[in-house]
Amino acid sequence: MKKILFIILDGLGDRPIKELKGRTPLEAAKTPNFDFLVKNGICGLIEPVFFGDFPTSKDAHLSLFGYDLNKWHMGRGVFEVLGIGMKMKEGDVALRGNFATVDKNLKIIDRRAGRISDIKPLIKSLNGLVISGVKFLLASGISHRVGIILRGKNLSEQISDGDLYESKIIAPKILPLKKIKEAKFTAKVLNEFLIKSHQILKEHPLNKKRERKGLLPANYLLVREAGKFKKIPPFSKIWKFASLPAGRELKSAAISGGGLYQGIGKVLNMDIIKVKGATGKPDTNIKGKLEAARKAFKKYNFIYLHIKGTDVFSHDGDFLGKKKFIEKIDKFLPILFGLKNTLIIITGDHTTPCKIKEHTADPIPILIYGNGKDSVEKFSEKDCRKGKLGKIKSNILMKTIWRKRFF
Repeated sequence: MKKILFIILDGLGDRPIKELKGRTPLEAAKTPNFDFLVKNGICGLIEPVFFGDFPTSKDAHLSLFGYDLNKWHMGRGVFEVLGIGMKMKEGDVALRGNFATVDKNLKIIDRRAGRISDIKPLIKSLNGLVISGVKFLLASGISHRVGIILRGKNLSEQISDGDLYESKIIAPKILPLKKIKEAKFTAKVLNEFLIKSHQILKEHPLNKKRERKGLLPANYLLVREAGKFKKIPPFSKIWKFASLPAGRELKSAAISGGGLYQGIGKVLNMDIIKVKGATGKPDTNIKGKLEAARKAFKKYNFIYLHIKGTDVFSHDGDFLGKKKFIEKIDKFLPILFGLKNTLIIITGDHTTPCKIKEHTADPIPILIYGNGKDSVEKFSEKDCRKGKLGKIKSNILMKTIWRKRFF
């Protein structure tokens, strides 16, 4: 069988921008190496299938990997806590959160507590608290960020967020989103935990020290995006292909700097390959990630490689930064040239137009190099419309790759 390198450039797609002479950042970018792959491969457009009002990164990814979102949708908290190395059990509820600063009335002063970085002593003071039989497990993310797991019976992810991404408001209480006892119970114990943790944090020696130095105390937890963990069938198991020789297994691995995307890899039971300098930001080590993918094919036959920077620039509305970042990726693509018996697939998870700064459901360009060729010569939203692959829904991409065209 062919090996597969599946590269997802987060938020790749865009819309025409006046300042770029009516072109998208991808159209405006000088991309000789992307274009080489296009000229020697086939192209098309991906229509994102998503859960809710707009495509989220986690759902867009699950759909691209061929999972039914109506069956396997989970809140982002699950993927975030797995991404920072926490372990979950069936029935656990996970949340992502921030250490924040509130006043005596619980009015939010700073959602990030001055972007505090040394949160481990604070985590230690809260980790393991038990309220009404529910154990609270915490672990630190990057900077002020924290992962939280609720472990116990009768828990539900059907609760509201305690973080509205606003300051100068009273920290919202957690509310049940459904009139079921599990949601009411989960909201109740989480509210109790937030108050108890506030009482502990405001008296913590680290916060007292910060206040003496004129720094903001990290005295409250803002939590959001609850998800209830359920075991998803491993990626290597749901795709049992006739193309695999007898006795051969699909061995998959993920390369990503961002915790969410490592969490996606873990949920799908992929091995996680760490790369020095892979930050999940525009300064990420693109060269190192591509080199790691190339080397990993000695052990694996499916590599998922995620690059976040395109989406970061989009959310900032920085279309020139996005254009230059695409050109930076292009510069290192020759690292992959010469891979034998390998299918290279490059697409995005969703479109993030720089002028909107949010995810949209616009079609996303895709190129597939390594089997077949069409007449397209430029990797862009407009040109890929003409490709042989046509327009396909994201949730049948894997089926298309494995069963219809390439093996």
